[in-house]
Amino acid sequence: MNDLIRIATVELARFLSTKLPTLSPDWWQKSVVGRLSFQQQRMVQERGYATLQQLDFAALLRVLDQNWYELSNVIRVPREGRTWVKELQTVRNKWAHLSAEAMPASEAYRDADTLGRLLAMIGSDPASINAVESAKTAAVTAMAGRGGPSSQGMSLDSNAAVLGTAETKPNEPEARVTAAPASLFKMGDLVALRSNPATVMPVIEVLPGGAECRYRVFHNNAKATYYERQLQAPAVAVDERRILTAHELHARLTSLQILSPSSANLFSLRSGRVQFVPYQYRPVLKLIRADRPRLLIADEVGVGKTIEAGLIIKELRARTDISSVLIICPKALVAERKWLVEMKRFDEHFTALDGPLLRHCLHETNLEGEWPEQYAKAILPFSLFDSDLLFGRSGRGGRKDEGLLSLDPPPKFDLVIVDEAHHIRNAETFLHQGVRYFCDNAQAVLLLTATPVQLGSDDLYTLLNVLRPDLIIDHASFEQMAEPNRSINMAIQHCRAAQKGWQREARTCLDEVAQTEWGRLFIRESPAFQSIHDRLQEDGLGDTDRVGLTRAIEELYTFSPLINRTRRRDIGEFTTRKPETVTVEFTGEQKRLHDGLLDVVARILAFCHGQQNVKFMMTTIRRQAASCLYGLAPLLQDMLTGKLDRLELMEASDGDEDIDLGFIDQVRADINALLEQARNLDPYDPKVAAFTKVLLDKNKLTNNKVLVFSTFRHTLAYLAAHTQRTGLRYGLIHGDVPDEERTNLRRRFALPREDADGLDVLLSSEVGCEGLDFQFCDLLINYDLPWNPMRIEQRIGRIDRYGQKSETVAIVNFVTPGTVDADIYERCLWRIGVFQHAVGGSEEILGEITQELHDIAESFNLTPDERERRLTQLADNGIRQIREEQELESKQAELFGLNIPGQYWRQEIEAAETYWLSSAAMHRCVSTYLSLRLGSDIEQLLGEKPLKTLRLSQDARNKLLDDYRRLPRSIELIARDWEKWLKGAQPTMAVTFDQTTAAENPKAAHLSVVHPLVRQAAHYLELDEPTYVSLSVEDADLPPGEHRFALYRWTKHGVKPDEALVAVAADPAVEAALLKILQSATETGNAALPEAVECDALDVRHHGKWTEAQANHIAENQQLVEQRIQSLTVSHGARCKAIEDQIARATNDKIRLMKESELVRANADFARRLEQIHKAANSADILAAPVVFGTIAIMSGEAK
Repeated sequence: MNDLIRIATVELARFLSTKLPTLSPDWWQKSVVGRLSFQQQRMVQERGYATLQQLDFAALLRVLDQNWYELSNVIRVPREGRTWVKELQTVRNKWAHLSAEAMPASEAYRDADTLGRLLAMIGSDPASINAVESAKTAAVTAMAGRGGPSSQGMSLDSNAAVLGTAETKPNEPEARVTAAPASLFKMGDLVALRSNPATVMPVIEVLPGGAECRYRVFHNNAKATYYERQLQAPAVAVDERRILTAHELHARLTSLQILSPSSANLFSLRSGRVQFVPYQYRPVLKLIRADRPRLLIADEVGVGKTIEAGLIIKELRARTDISSVLIICPKALVAERKWLVEMKRFDEHFTALDGPLLRHCLHETNLEGEWPEQYAKAILPFSLFDSDLLFGRSGRGGRKDEGLLSLDPPPKFDLVIVDEAHHIRNAETFLHQGVRYFCDNAQAVLLLTATPVQLGSDDLYTLLNVLRPDLIIDHASFEQMAEPNRSINMAIQHCRAAQKGWQREARTCLDEVAQTEWGRLFIRESPAFQSIHDRLQEDGLGDTDRVGLTRAIEELYTFSPLINRTRRRDIGEFTTRKPETVTVEFTGEQKRLHDGLLDVVARILAFCHGQQNVKFMMTTIRRQAASCLYGLAPLLQDMLTGKLDRLELMEASDGDEDIDLGFIDQVRADINALLEQARNLDPYDPKVAAFTKVLLDKNKLTNNKVLVFSTFRHTLAYLAAHTQRTGLRYGLIHGDVPDEERTNLRRRFALPREDADGLDVLLSSEVGCEGLDFQFCDLLINYDLPWNPMRIEQRIGRIDRYGQKSETVAIVNFVTPGTVDADIYERCLWRIGVFQHAVGGSEEILGEITQELHDIAESFNLTPDERERRLTQLADNGIRQIREEQELESKQAELFGLNIPGQYWRQEIEAAETYWLSSAAMHRCVSTYLSLRLGSDIEQLLGEKPLKTLRLSQDARNKLLDDYRRLPRSIELIARDWEKWLKGAQPTMAVTFDQTTAAENPKAAHLSVVHPLVRQAAHYLELDEPTYVSLSVEDADLPPGEHRFALYRWTKHGVKPDEALVAVAADPAVEAALLKILQSATETGNAALPEAVECDALDVRHHGKWTEAQANHIAENQQLVEQRIQSLTVSHGARCKAIEDQIARATNDKIRLMKESELVRANADFARRLEQIHKAANSADILAAPVVFGTIAIMSGEAK
């Protein structure tokens, strides 16, 4: 073989000498030296090489590989040619570093065959090709056993005939053959222990001699030695084959899917107690397919970023069983329990950390080296990120508490989620540095924000720099990263247009991509890019190929793996919004109370000099009066008696400031005067009369459901009393209503009006409605209006959402002229358009509008005309900003890969859904497990509807408890609840496999892929040995008759590990459709099981598929390794230089310390990732194991 490699070296040097000079005048430096590895370049420089003939085979192969797509423009080469080059790099290494063992003839044949294909491709001399053919013939002879004593191995001696038999050297002693004493077993036999015949082990060595023959076996992952008398032959059944029914096969294939997560499928589909919304799975797919699990979710307001984060948690839990998650968010979202409530919908339970709890966690981490397990899933508010958190603070006795930056080792979370991440825009703040610290040390990171995706956006640059500091190093690299995307976009347009010459035009665009700075460093050498470039040179590409190539090119968008941006225009309007304004004037007495209240408020503010706490409370009083004057007296009473609930104040606020009511004593007399007026108000209220009329009119329609919002609890209580008088059934929810009661009220509200337990009207605050969906309701009443456009959008989004059954939704806004709310509504909110359609825009712009609204409304020195003018101007500016932002984003959309047609991502999500993980398949898997494990045909899952009852005896629960204890330990609440039930005395449990049913029944266990019962079933049913099955199916599109088939489990190791289930059948059409037709197949008693010789034939066919796939996988892995090492080294050097420059410029000691800590983390991250890449470099392989052999009888049915 070494002679053949020498021949190939000469031929390859000749070929490259004729072709490379045509590529460039400076071809030696550009196409040869510049494409060699670092070590090869050093050798060329040190030895003064100047010709290709001086390079060895490895260097020539690299030159050919690195110039592949340039050469492919000059000559026609087969697409698989590059695979041969990659494989020969491995072949060369193998033969250059041989061990003392003889090389199998089959492997020598394969290596020679690959070499021959390369020589034929480059037009080598016929004599060279004949030499290879002779070697192949010799290898075939050796494999057939006709090659004499060396038929088991091939000669490696260069003096021997090419690939001939090994010759004995004159000075080499002959190997002595000693006759071994007779033994009962030989190496490779399976043996069983006489003391435990169920324990079967392979013999790996026979140890003769002594009083009794001994055997070394492999037992329990270790070597063990036994005497012959301790062993016996294992019991042999008449037919060892394990035969399955169709039902059992389906259950076991589901178990295989659960235990072998593939990147092609989503595990979070239809999981969680939420509505199934397809577009919310886009970021899940992006994250699991990215090279690093880090993603910026920049969806517009109202798309559902929190739900997407929950789905990602479920996906990662199903794949890698993540256990620690840190959510960092504004303080208001902690106080309003937004994340706590939303995560409960995914059966994820978090702890909100306050200052003392956070200090406890830091102290425990410092002592134990790990974040305390009890708080492994925590929510941390922005407000706690200060100097003390980062650098520590002095404690009692002069002892200093450890700061975050000094913890060694640092706390490492499996997932860090940062909500409203635009708040970390300023890199000099403690918040930014603290968040960056947690992200740098996390396995996976999600940043959530509605920040617009624009190239000139400092916010976007900062967020991506925190997310991927190894890629986005500075503003220059940020802009370089966008440079290839225009050409990528043009290539996609050519593919979609499919006009004459589209392949050539698309390839030209990709050449432009490769010539950009970013393309040269990070894209050109990627296997994906090279594969696309090769495919575009093929003749006869059809529409299916073109669509596939279009999608593949879309994946080249440089920002695509980093950013998910779903805009409302991408998913379309769910319904048509029909807003209506109900204007209700004050009565004379009400107006006098309202105007008098404004005078008192102005006097109090003047007296208190506009203190922030006073301003907030006076604004709250004014807004309560505009909402409902009859809620004013109880509000004032609560203020005076100190009974105002903190969460109630938070609901009425648009910020997250702490409210101090210590000023009340200074203005108690004024508030008492107001309270007296409010108590004596005439009970006649035209506004509530108009409200009840809307309710009663709606009750005459088929869909009589009405969702009513108010910011104030006293208003809600007042409305509840009047709704009760109408005879309508109502519910009331706000922030202090327990979760179970909230969910039950939502369930009752969803019931049809004919149901006695149903509700007609639901009264709610924003916080009370958090995490609840009402797509069955088509009328929303805003009894009062928030001053925050985002809160209005969140209210409307409760009914204007995916799955809304009505084509239109009505939004009725109650407004009272003469109030500040009416001015804000008419002059600003209505004109912005939030009631007519989803406003879109960024959280930042909408937040600025909210702040301006407060500033205008709380300025008592403005005249009514001045206030109206400022509100009008604010609306005009807001509309202009939103429009300009959207127009700029649209212009730059091609730079970020945002303009991907909706049908593409819908098809992608549909393709990620697999029948084997559907709720029906899960049900079958669990049911089969219970039947087999408990040895009973009695159904344990009772009920025909999706909500079922699991009934198990104490003995049965004990058996399942044994299985549960074999699972990896878990601290998840669903695991603890399951264990508690198994140990308890209650024989029944409410369960469901259905997502919608789980959402409506929070007390029922949701048996998704992460539930312990499902995991137990999967492990119990796992196919560890080949099984056999005989099936039948009707299909008019496939050839009728009996077909033998097999299923293999492939486990891919390397940089991108993956799992796959591979079908094999003699008929290609059956093979392609096998996994689909198995879904509807039933067992048959007529078709015979495949015989051993037929299984061998299937294995031969599988070997061909596996051989090709393994070679491609090894080649791709090698490319990925080289590309990632190169990109990682380049980016790390630039990253460290940037941080070092910042350290040199720093004048503040604390900033210098933060940057020095960041540099340490950068170096640690580089070392860790480089080690992982080197480890993956040598592990590339595909482990294949047969799981099913069978016969499927295909019968013609009616054409589908």
